[in-house]
This record gives sequence, C-alpha cells and structure tokens, in this order.
Amino acid sequence: MTGDTEIGESDVLLVVDIQNDFCGGALAVPKADEIVPLVNRLSRAFKHVVLTQDWHPPGHHSFASTHKGRRPFETIEAPYGSQILWPDHCVQGTRGAEFHATLDIPHAELILRKGYHREIDSYSAFLENDHKTPTGLAGYLSERGLTRVFLAGLALDFCVRYSAEDAHRSGLSVVVVEDACRAIDRGGSLAETWNSLAALGIPSVRGALGGP
Repeated sequence: MTGDTEIGESDVLLVVDIQNDFCGGALAVPKADEIVPLVNRLSRAFKHVVLTQDWHPPGHHSFASTHKGRRPFETIEAPYGSQILWPDHCVQGTRGAEFHATLDIPHAELILRKGYHREIDSYSAFLENDHKTPTGLAGYLSERGLTRVFLAGLALDFCVRYSAEDAHRSGLSVVVVEDACRAIDRGGSLAETWNSLAALGIPSVRGALGGP
C-alpha cells in the first residue's frame, strides 16, 4: 500500500460482491474483471478478510421482472424508499451468484450473504435498504476487535458506497481502495458517490496494489 497506510491487526478488507453476474453477466459492471487479480493481490496484505455475496431469491422485489410492465433501471417507490429495478441477478444457487472463478482469497474468514429477504433490497453489507435492519456485520467486527475497514469490489457507486457509509456510521474507520473497485455509473451515480464519501470524510487510496 502506498503512502503511510500500514495494515495492522485491527484492519479488515471487505471484498464486495465479486460475482459472475456483475462480471460480464446479467448485471455487468464495466471492466469488473480487471479488478479480480488486483483484489487477490491486495488481500494478501490483510490477515482479516470478509467477502460479501449478493444472494437473491427468485422473484425478488428489486427485479424488474417481478413488476408487470416495468423495465430494468426504472425506479419505483418501495415501502423503504426509492428502488431501482434491476435485471434478475445473483439468484440463489445459480452460476451468476457464484464468486468469480479467479477470485482467490482462501484465508477469508467470513462470507456474508445479503439481499435474501424477498421484499427488501440490500446494497450495504451492514444494513438492509430500510437503513435499520442490520446484517450482523457490525457486531461481528466489533466482537473480533476489527476497527478499520478497507473496501474493494463491486459496484463502487452502489454496494461499495453504501457499505462504506454504514461502516462509518457504525463508528468504524473506513478507507475505499479506489483502484480495486469499478462502478456502474448511471445517472451521475459515481459523482454522487464521491461527493457523499467526501462529505463524510471517508478517504480513498490509489496505487495501493503495486500497479501504475
């Protein structure tokens, strides 16, 4: 890692949703495949790693196909607020929900599945999209004595962003590893992400993976 950022015993790498459907599949994030070897390399610097896995049941409320006459990327109002409708993706037990075949982090200590409640989406690894239902990750990190979270993965402007924000609000120190993320960037979502993270004082680092 460049600069004066040293990885210690209380640091954890949170690797977000590096799954087939986001890597050229049903909900492809542009250039997502590029980060897999970088994330693998980055993970070797951490003793503690947590992986998240989008894990939707068939007919999930966030799928456009669940709502008659709706198309992917339209927005509806759900009981918990605005909800973008997505193509069916990361359906439980399908190849699309599996981790990318070249993701190689054998020392990961936890796989956290999210988005399995049919009626509510879950971008953040810490809270469902109602911003009040916990996933249990904050408690897990607290009991383990892990106090600083580095984030990498997909997509920067959705699941990485909301995980970073909720980690910060949980009292954790947070760093986004920018070059180990990729974004969807729809409707200015990437610019909005950087503005939001800056407002919270959440830093990002680049060149952390030994690349140019």
